Amino acid sequence: MTTPPPLPAAAPSTLRRLLSGWRAKFVLLALVWGMSFVLIRIGAEVLTPVQLSLGRMLTGALPLVAILFLRGGRLPSDPRLWGHLFVAALLLNTVPFTLFGYAGQLIPSALMGIVNAATPLFGVVFSMLLLSDERPDRDRVLGLAIGFLGVLTVFGVWSSLDTVAVDEGDSMLGMLLVVGATACYGIGTPYLRRFVAGTSHGALELSALQLLLGSLPLMLLVPWFGGVPTGLTWEAALAVGTLGALGTGFAYVLQYGIVRGAGATVATTVTYVVPVVAVTAGIVLMGETLSWNQPLGALVIIVGAALCQGVVRVRRPGPTTTSRHSVGRDPLTPAPTAEDSAERGVCGTDTTVRDPAVEDVALPTAPPRK
Repeated sequence: MTTPPPLPAAAPSTLRRLLSGWRAKFVLLALVWGMSFVLIRIGAEVLTPVQLSLGRMLTGALPLVAILFLRGGRLPSDPRLWGHLFVAALLLNTVPFTLFGYAGQLIPSALMGIVNAATPLFGVVFSMLLLSDERPDRDRVLGLAIGFLGVLTVFGVWSSLDTVAVDEGDSMLGMLLVVGATACYGIGTPYLRRFVAGTSHGALELSALQLLLGSLPLMLLVPWFGGVPTGLTWEAALAVGTLGALGTGFAYVLQYGIVRGAGATVATTVTYVVPVVAVTAGIVLMGETLSWNQPLGALVIIVGAALCQGVVRVRRPGPTTTSRHSVGRDPLTPAPTAEDSAERGVCGTDTTVRDPAVEDVALPTAPPRK
């Protein structure tokens, strides 16, 4: 009787590597952020935007700080890093969370998720301005044009402003608030990569400190914008707690992992999936409805964003040739022989014709290591 061969030991390690890689973080982040719009909508029914934003950040920061200390870690002490994290917190937390709180009082959660799909467009624009390895090309310019056309489609700009009703005006304001929040994300993500992601500190330390710093301005503002919440329902409390612990604390650990593993540009593309999750959750859980132009505009935005990120590329005709030796040469000059190539030291060199217009695309790179 023969003993069966042992199972390969590589399978568990492969699965562990896949679950700990940036792709698994990407999927989890899309699910968490897609559901966040429903939670924002529930919390905005009884809380002011500043109360909602502060509650979200504190319930996100405190568990991270507790886990950090239980693991024997500590917060970064570099004053310069604190300054950069404070700016990142304003751009990625304090300001956009508050804008989403106001928008949650005006528009459905599904519509917030749709407009939020414009985040990669702003991410590309500001990445090209702030990061030296992100440069424009024809696909990115075309993608930006298509993406912003999709934003205009979501807004329904063909409607005459003279005939806009009061509730439609509120919807327009709510969508503009979400656009402002996405612009903050577009600035904050490349800022995070340039000034923070290359440090030696871990994602848990950076996320905890970022949320704590971002909570400080809200603590100063909340006495004038609602004070201590009254009439807080258990649904709203649960929504804010979940929004903070998962949609803020856990999500920003995931975001740091994606930025470090795949770069700032890839990190912003999580918003391709977020609208799908947000629309599904809004319709199924909240009974929301949308007009025809809003999901159509979301598809246009996603196509434009995919072009910006290089996920989809416009194919261009390359140079035609009948012989691999005739590219860039005088047709009357005889093709080099093997002996000629050997004398020049290029025998065996790959002479495959490539289209430089397709290859010369700035791909996202991992943050610089120091």
